[in-house]
Amino acid sequence: MTDAIPNPDAEGPSGGWGSLKGIASVYGESWPTPAALDTLAHQNKPGGFMCVSCAWPKPVNYHPFEFCENGAKATLWELTSHRCTPDFWNEHTVSELRDWKDHDLEMTGRLTHPLCYDAGTDRYVEVTWDEAFAGIAKILQRLEKESVVFYSSGHAGLEASYLYALLARLYGNNNLPQSSNMCHETTSVGLMKVIGSPVGTVIWKDLEKADAFFFFGQNPGSNSPRFLHPLQEAKKRGARIVTFNPILEQGLISFVNPQSPVDMLTGHETQISDQYHQVKAGGDIAAILGICKHVVEADDLAIAADRERVLDVAFIAEHTVGFDAFVDMVRATPWTDIERESGLKEADLRLSGDLYIGAKNVIGVYGMGLTQHSQGALNVAMVVNLLMLRGNIGREGAGCCPVRGHSNVQGQRTVGIAEKTKLIPMDKLKELFDFDPPTKDGTTIVDAVKGLMNGSIKAFISLGGNLVRAVPDQKEMERVWAEQELAVMVSTKLNRSHLFPAKVSYILPCLSRTEIDTQATGNQAVTTEDSFSHISGSVGKRTPASKTLKSELAIVAGIAKATLAPNPKLKWDDWTGDYSLVRELIEYSYPKDFKDYNSRMFQPGGFYRGNGAHEREWKTPEKKALFSTPGQLNALSFADADGRFRLITIRSNDQFNTTIYGYSDRFRGIEGTRDVVLMCEDDIRAAGLIQGQSVALVSDFEDGKRRQLAGLRVCKHDLPRGTIAAYYPECNVLNAIDHHDELSKTPASKAIPVRVEAGADMSLAD
Repeated sequence: MTDAIPNPDAEGPSGGWGSLKGIASVYGESWPTPAALDTLAHQNKPGGFMCVSCAWPKPVNYHPFEFCENGAKATLWELTSHRCTPDFWNEHTVSELRDWKDHDLEMTGRLTHPLCYDAGTDRYVEVTWDEAFAGIAKILQRLEKESVVFYSSGHAGLEASYLYALLARLYGNNNLPQSSNMCHETTSVGLMKVIGSPVGTVIWKDLEKADAFFFFGQNPGSNSPRFLHPLQEAKKRGARIVTFNPILEQGLISFVNPQSPVDMLTGHETQISDQYHQVKAGGDIAAILGICKHVVEADDLAIAADRERVLDVAFIAEHTVGFDAFVDMVRATPWTDIERESGLKEADLRLSGDLYIGAKNVIGVYGMGLTQHSQGALNVAMVVNLLMLRGNIGREGAGCCPVRGHSNVQGQRTVGIAEKTKLIPMDKLKELFDFDPPTKDGTTIVDAVKGLMNGSIKAFISLGGNLVRAVPDQKEMERVWAEQELAVMVSTKLNRSHLFPAKVSYILPCLSRTEIDTQATGNQAVTTEDSFSHISGSVGKRTPASKTLKSELAIVAGIAKATLAPNPKLKWDDWTGDYSLVRELIEYSYPKDFKDYNSRMFQPGGFYRGNGAHEREWKTPEKKALFSTPGQLNALSFADADGRFRLITIRSNDQFNTTIYGYSDRFRGIEGTRDVVLMCEDDIRAAGLIQGQSVALVSDFEDGKRRQLAGLRVCKHDLPRGTIAAYYPECNVLNAIDHHDELSKTPASKAIPVRVEAGADMSLAD
């Protein structure tokens, strides 16, 4: 129960004064203009701007302050008063900056001018926009079409994203991987397979009707703090929350609402989880199977006693296939196997099963703790299995709720940034723009990185992001990234990907979403899609960091105009001058999703583009939802071995993806450093280590390559035996590019096989 969930490593509850202190720390470092406070006051509200951090939805009835700690940090970080002008390069070389930390690179401030790398001086030099577009076009025009990748990070709005996807297809390929390839592509593929929808099924009103939430591998305290508000409201009305996570995450233990004067003055904490189960890394399949086993056994007892059925047999009969095979496997799996693979006790899993049975409306919530595994899609399918046993999907107050990361990562897929051609209305594109779109599927991020390694990929255009830092096999990625013919990065600040320039490299600085985007018809609005499939308009109102900056859409149009052959149907200048024209194109291409797009974009809470699975419309080949019978009880592609640990890569509450705001992880009691490895006391003792000892983590992925991260300090933490944790993106150096989910190729970053070696120095080894 909640009063029995201690977290001795945390400095206090999530939210509260700690949250305000964290925001103040970033404010002090970035020194944004006073107008930044006005920006925060309008963040995530109609007529304001939509947060550039996570994709948590915007409520219709919003709070006075509709931002969280991470959202505020992201806004202040982009509205910094620091500037990284071309003069910066008079004092620094690219090679020198490779020794800088990620945080220090971004602290140089907003980029102000387009830059091109000069190998002779090892510096970036200023160029004009026309020079940049012409130089990019010259190389693109001579390269083989399939050798170029058009990557996007999830930052750009729907309008720029639609044109970016169009640019790639007009150029001649579908090589449109996206940051979701590294996190929730497992959701897109896994959910599509079992319910016929690539996105979650819940909407905001479902949160208000649910009386139980089951969390798997998701951490709202650090990754989606605004989620804590509806959870607090749910607790007030008596809802129950069960959490499965190897790490005790403070956001799922207790919360002080920073928007409540009473909570802030009294320190009143809302206890979030009623049960908290520290499952082994990769053990969720067994844990969920254990809950299912209890539910099935309870149904058997109900039949024997002639009581009301526990299973929703009507839903199962009408809406699903595969139930018999699944339930046979559930019955046949012994509790000893479930306990071994999950690391949990039968009695505890039965308690969770009782809570599930007793709830009328259940929402299953999950994050990258499920998706970033070798069997990540099976993890997702198991959540759906659990929900379907009692019909907890496709009805009010119930459903599947994957919590995505970047603010528009889901929306970019919706409007065409996708490597799979079956997802794209190619006939509409042909009609609109008078060309024959390429029909061959494009590349995922994993395959694109492997293409860099084997030389088949020769150029990357990156619409946002820090890809070199974000992918597995990071040291090898640094080498092969620099061997490309061309690298183009649309960015707001310096990051590590800029420090390994290709033969020709450009940095193209763009406006922030918070800034005024003045075009021919005035200040332009953009739109984004949240995790609940709602579309919201966003208007920047701050003065741009530099008069030289261009919007992401204008940059895409500039590259397209310089590269592609003239075509009267391609009105790049008109589209740049009036983004509403692009929204008309999107509506024509996707009429069901974007009906009356321009007139509805500022609707409070956003307009819902719909989801068949929410209405129990299953767009699978069988036209029904699928029960999945697992072929294994863990999500791993490797076996346990003496000395082998399962490494979870984690984020601190002072970072967003690869952006490091600072060195305070107050929820884990870690201050001033990220160079730590978290281990339980028994594992520390068994390995012959001591608290604070310097160690190296060495990859134990059996491919003959040595991957090592040295200079980490052992830090005692409450974790299951055999599970250890260290920070992302630093640990990407340990993960192999071939270690990924079988279906989606999402990197398996939540259970990397590693060994711990004592006595290593403080350097990062190759």
